[in-house]
Amino acid sequence: MHLLFATSIVPDGALASGYEIANAAIIAALRRAGARVTVIGFTWPGKAAADPDNTVVLGAIDVRTENASAWQKLAWVGKAVLSGLTFASVKLRAVSDSDVLAAVERAGPFDGYVLNSVQFAGAFETLFGDRPSIFVAHNVEHLSARENAAAAGSIFQRLLFRREARLLETMEERLCRRARFVFTLAEEDRAALGVASDDRSAVLPLVTGAKAPAHEGVRDIDCDAALIGTWTWQPNRIGLDWFLGKVVPHLRPGFRIRIAGRMPSGVTSTHPGVEFVGRVPDAQAFVRSAAVIPLISTAGSGVQLKTIETFELGLPSVATSRSLRGIDHRPANCVVTDDPVDFAKALETAAADIRDVDGSAFHRRQVKALDAAIRLGLEKLVPVRQEAFA
Repeated sequence: MHLLFATSIVPDGALASGYEIANAAIIAALRRAGARVTVIGFTWPGKAAADPDNTVVLGAIDVRTENASAWQKLAWVGKAVLSGLTFASVKLRAVSDSDVLAAVERAGPFDGYVLNSVQFAGAFETLFGDRPSIFVAHNVEHLSARENAAAAGSIFQRLLFRREARLLETMEERLCRRARFVFTLAEEDRAALGVASDDRSAVLPLVTGAKAPAHEGVRDIDCDAALIGTWTWQPNRIGLDWFLGKVVPHLRPGFRIRIAGRMPSGVTSTHPGVEFVGRVPDAQAFVRSAAVIPLISTAGSGVQLKTIETFELGLPSVATSRSLRGIDHRPANCVVTDDPVDFAKALETAAADIRDVDGSAFHRRQVKALDAAIRLGLEKLVPVRQEAFA
C-alpha cells in the first residue's frame, strides 16, 4: 500500500516541536505496518527534507506568526477574509492548486491519503477527494480556537480566533465525514470530533523516538524545575501564564526554575528563582538537569509531547489533568493536581526527594498501542484499495 502523507511542514530530522515529533512517530508506525509512505508539503526556509527520496517538496515557507512582519500578518488576515479560509490555512496558499496537483502526480501511483492535521488539508481541501483518506487530528482545532479567543488580549485577536473557531468546526466536520478513518491523539478528542465509534476512529499513543531513552541513573541537578516549549503557541502560553501567575507565587524564594524556549513579549515573573534562558542546544539534557518537571497544560486538545518525553525519561513530574490527555498510564513519580497551591507544594516535595524511574516500559507500551491503532486504521483503506486497483 502506497500512501501520500499530506502535511504542512515535511520532516527535516530536527524534531524541534511537538508537532514534528508526532509526525515522525506516525510516519514510522505507518512504515512498520508495511505501508510505503511518500510525504508532501513545505520545508522551513534553509531546511532540507530528511528523507528526500520519499518526499515531494512544494517549496520553502515560514508560517510562524511571531516571525512575520506586521504587513505580512495583515496580508494573511486579508487573504483569509477574502478566500473564506482560516488564518492558519491561508498561510500555506503560497502555491496554487495546479502546483499541488502536479506535485501529487510526481509522487507516482498511490492508494490513499493521510491528511495530517487540518491546516494543509484545509488549504487544499478540494484536491484530496479522488482517493480514500485517513485524517489525523492532532488537536480539536475549533475548541482550541475558542479557548484562544477567551484568553485573547485584544478585541481584534478575539474576533480573529472566533472566526477561526467557526470555520474550523465546519472544516473538521467535513474532513472527518469524508475520511475512511480518523486518528486522534487523545481519547476525548474522538467524541469532540463526532467520531467516537471504534469503527470510525482510534487514538494514536505517541513516542518521542524509535528507542526508549537510556536510563542513566544519577543525574547532575542544576535547578529545581525546568520547562521548555513553544511559548508563542497560544495554548502553551495560556498554561505558562497560569503557572507563573498562580503557582510560582506559592513557591519558596529559593526555588530555582529555568524556562527555555522562545518567549513572547509580556511574559515576566517577580519570583527571584525564575530564569528565562531562551533557546538551549540540547532539550533533553536541559530537562534532565532539573529535579522535577512541571507539566502545566491548561488549554488545548490533543496530546502533550513534553508529558510523553518526561515519562520516557523517567523524570519526576507534577502535572495538571490536561497535561495527561492522551496518556493511559501514569508513572508512580508523577503527581497530578489542578490546584495551584497543591501544585507548588508537590513541586517542592519532589525536588527535595528526587525519584527517577525507568521509562522504557512506558515507551514499549506506547509503541505497542500505536502500532495496533495504525493497523486498525489501515485496514479501513484495504477494501477500497482492493476494489479500485484489483
